[in-house]
Amino acid sequence: MMTGKWQLNRRALIGGATATTFAATSGISFAAQPVLAPTPPMGWNSWNSFATTITEAQAVENAHIMADKLLPSGYDVFTVDIQWYEPNADGYNYRKDAPLTMDGNGRLLPAPNRFPSSENGKGFKPLSDQVHKMGLKFGVHIMRGIPRQAVAQNVPILGTTVRAQDIANTNSTCTWNGDMYGVDMTKPGAQAYYNSVFKLFADWGVDFVKMDDMSRPYGDNWREIEAAHKAIAASGRPMILSLSPGETDLNWAHHVPKYAQMWRISDDFWDDWKLLRDQFQRLENWNPYRKPGAWPDADMLPLGLLAMGQRKTKFTPDEQQTLMTLWSIARSPLIMGGDLRAMDQATLDLLTNPEVIAVNQKSSNNRVLFKRDGQIGWIADAPKGRYLALFNISDQPKAVSELFKLMGLKNKVKVRDIWARKDLRVMDTALKTELRPHASAFYHLTSA
Repeated sequence: MMTGKWQLNRRALIGGATATTFAATSGISFAAQPVLAPTPPMGWNSWNSFATTITEAQAVENAHIMADKLLPSGYDVFTVDIQWYEPNADGYNYRKDAPLTMDGNGRLLPAPNRFPSSENGKGFKPLSDQVHKMGLKFGVHIMRGIPRQAVAQNVPILGTTVRAQDIANTNSTCTWNGDMYGVDMTKPGAQAYYNSVFKLFADWGVDFVKMDDMSRPYGDNWREIEAAHKAIAASGRPMILSLSPGETDLNWAHHVPKYAQMWRISDDFWDDWKLLRDQFQRLENWNPYRKPGAWPDADMLPLGLLAMGQRKTKFTPDEQQTLMTLWSIARSPLIMGGDLRAMDQATLDLLTNPEVIAVNQKSSNNRVLFKRDGQIGWIADAPKGRYLALFNISDQPKAVSELFKLMGLKNKVKVRDIWARKDLRVMDTALKTELRPHASAFYHLTSA
């Protein structure tokens, strides 16, 4: 049986469908497909650094650096975020009624002025091929629904006798982006439209789809979430489905892992301490629902150069370490957001510490150990011993102490500092340390 991060999760991929139905629609051998995304995905996304404006040249530059600097540590998902189909996209705002590049069946295409290799109907296939040759996976962003432009033109839906106006739900719109209408999944041809979109992605060699305007409000959008899931199965190509934005409704916590491999637990996360502090509770809330192939997503890592080159991250060095420690002990996907062309050594070291990544990728039984007086502790099982993450989320220095017996360990414990990659002394009874405001500590504990 095949193994690895990118194989299909047969249960998550087909939901309640039978193996016979799956084989008939996808052409893929059911028995050969283990879990898709068995560990939290790792990669890079263009949003934090390029907004809506990334070009093919910029993408290729970042992909080369990613392959060289980050791929050896496991970062292998390269994603072009929103508005790649808008020729005149210009920043973090969305332009009402902006013309979009689209084929005759309402499927969005890369804007050739920004992605020259896509000309003559080639789409993202040439860029995807380049990315794959670097050893990376290729991802794209897409909005929920069908382009309003397609509805205005009433284009035919590929492989059907219906047209865009027959399946569009013009009452279902995104509150922050005016490109799309929702798809009414009760209408004939609705599933065929989504199938056509994901089949196009499969033809391009897409491995990862970030689908936006999906997770909120989940109760309004669950049919389209299921439709995307079915369309991936029908496409014949395994693709991780990442739902955005959050906060995903916890009332749907038993639904979302069946249909997506990642889902956002918050709105867009940026380099602001309050936003980081709020993620502690959200990650705790979603902790019971995390499992191989299903990852609550605390969003990208806004590190390094951000906002179209206008500024560096506002997180202090302590806050940057706290960010990486929390994402790792809670096993959130690790998706770098900063412009890799300006990545300094400190940011690279933060992203590529092998012992930190091992916690994110290989730990188990991750859980909150304590919360008290502005202090939070998370613990997880290691292949041997325990991982312990300590956080000071207050604005004052804190002395932190925790008994080893509360971690299921004996009184004498070998302590290794994960961030420093250095063995400390054997400690007796309890671990004690001092933490600056917004700072963290990360340890591997084994019985002496």
